[in-house]
Amino acid sequence: MTDDDLLRYSRHILLDDIGIEGQDRLLAAHALVIGAGGLGSPVALYLGSAGVGRITLVDPDTVDLTNLQRQIAHSQDRIGQPKVASAAAAVHALNPGAQLDTLVQRTDATLLDRWVPQADVVLDCSDNFATRQLVNAACVRHRRPLVSGAAIGFDGQVSVYDCRQPDAPCYACLFPPDAPPEEVRCATMGVFAPLVGIIGATQAAEALKLLAGVGTSLAGRLQMLDARRMRWDEIRIPRQPACPVCGAAH
Repeated sequence: MTDDDLLRYSRHILLDDIGIEGQDRLLAAHALVIGAGGLGSPVALYLGSAGVGRITLVDPDTVDLTNLQRQIAHSQDRIGQPKVASAAAAVHALNPGAQLDTLVQRTDATLLDRWVPQADVVLDCSDNFATRQLVNAACVRHRRPLVSGAAIGFDGQVSVYDCRQPDAPCYACLFPPDAPPEEVRCATMGVFAPLVGIIGATQAAEALKLLAGVGTSLAGRLQMLDARRMRWDEIRIPRQPACPVCGAAH
């Protein structure tokens, strides 16, 4: 760690739970972020500013005017650019030393089987059920912790699915792949702008805790936010022995 690093990350280093050793772990870590929109924006900014040494961003879309109400990594002058390039520029403006890989492509099993094994943590910031299932299956396959978030309207949720823990569930334990919910999207339902910031910042916090070895993660617990009342509720999630992704038969 250089003298500049010691100054840049001094507020982390001052925390007894992180210190120099924890910050070194962050600097050596690799985070894979699926989605560079509403959730991926605060995730990328906080991971980059906190010193995660390598961040891989995956998103096939370009920046649109309608994104700017909530996707804080993007700006008016980057409309039309790939979202991953725009988010990378925003991270580099905060921390020029961050290393970013940008993949302008849709997430599929081939991409995940290449990049998930390289990552120390995976953050699902996507906006559809099919992608979430693909990401979860890859994380189970390659035994990587997954930090998953979702937000629509005034409602958000976030949890950690960590298959390294024997009793921890995966995403499919809670949301079976063969029972997809009705898809709702921001383009038709709308989304409260700060909601994605709250959920994305919580995802970043959980990822940083996992990487630095700090505290207790949300594994086995689903946090749900009603932003109308600014009320958090929590439910416990048991692992399902018959889960088609992480169950005993698999």
